[in-house]
Amino acid sequence: MKSHVDSPQVLRRAGITALTVAMFLGGGAVPAAASESRTTDRPELRAAVDAFVSAGFTGMQVRVHDEHGEWTRTVGVRELGRPGKPPADGRFRIGSTTKTFTAALMLRLVADGRIGLDDAVAPHLPGYGLDPRITVRMLLQHTSGIFNFTGEYYPDGTVVPGITWSGQEWVQGRFRTYRPEELVRLALSHPGRFEPGTGWSYSNTNYVVARLLIEKVTGRPYAEQMRERVLNPLELRDTSAPGTSPAIPGPHAHAYYTYATGGVSRTVDVSRQNPSWISSAGEMISTTEDLHRFFAGVLGGKLFPAALVAEMRRPEPRSGEFGYGLGLMSMDTGADCSGTVAYHNGSVQGYATLMYSTPDGSRTLEASVTYVDDAAQSQASAGQKAIKDLMTAVFCAE
Repeated sequence: MKSHVDSPQVLRRAGITALTVAMFLGGGAVPAAASESRTTDRPELRAAVDAFVSAGFTGMQVRVHDEHGEWTRTVGVRELGRPGKPPADGRFRIGSTTKTFTAALMLRLVADGRIGLDDAVAPHLPGYGLDPRITVRMLLQHTSGIFNFTGEYYPDGTVVPGITWSGQEWVQGRFRTYRPEELVRLALSHPGRFEPGTGWSYSNTNYVVARLLIEKVTGRPYAEQMRERVLNPLELRDTSAPGTSPAIPGPHAHAYYTYATGGVSRTVDVSRQNPSWISSAGEMISTTEDLHRFFAGVLGGKLFPAALVAEMRRPEPRSGEFGYGLGLMSMDTGADCSGTVAYHNGSVQGYATLMYSTPDGSRTLEASVTYVDDAAQSQASAGQKAIKDLMTAVFCAE
């Protein structure tokens, strides 16, 4: 069967892009320990998952739901140098998949009449100097033009750095605390990328401004509101917004970062870190089971009305191949596969997350990949190929 997942456009959208932080960058291969559910024999899925370890990733946990039922598999190792496999129900840092949670929380507030999608943001957050034309919708769909505090990359090759989030400097300072206000003020000290509403550019700052707005509108902390309005209603017991806490609660696979110093390569376990540097744009921790519950709940209208689900899924035309709506992307796998699929992947040093679903939830994929990260993005192409092959196995199966 021919798969439209093979197209370069879909591959870029499904795999590594400049939109996520160092997604699927790796170290050397490790022997594969494996465990899988016995609901049904799925050799095509097993092969696609095993390919990640063969490509050099340290471990992976996968959950697939389709007409055959639920299928799970773990491969690789939980920790380098130790034989145990990743836990099938393990927690992991979900990186930019956090944006879908933040958008869902904002849309709950919209549904409750606390704020409107097209309301201006500046009146709620005086003192920041926000452009008065920026609306809630612009934040969630990345059309505000606000500078990205993790750095901007311009078409002419110009790079304007933001905070440090890679390399030896980040590893050594990974327990530093950033306040959300600090990240926003840093971003707003730079000129906007374009006039609000006239372009599209992925900016982590949008979702930190959204956090401040959520806290201003509700008068309560972001993490508390996330629990009350999103996690508890969907019974997501193993998902959290850790704030400044460096720990991953519960069983988890480990993540690593490697860098050279004095001509010597050093690999460091970075599973523990202070995620305040990425805040509500990428700080959250979850499991594959909780991600499945979350996405099913959002797309199924359990958090807000169908009209807002449609708004969330509607791509902003200027986002082009990314099909970015409100904290959610869409891609076309083609008529020979599953058609349109909604998704939002994420990554944070040494952890990468996949979250995909057909609109009706009949086929879903949730996964966490652990790896040895580096600043050179040394295994980006291998990661892209592995994602393509996995998506073909899930969404183009007979």
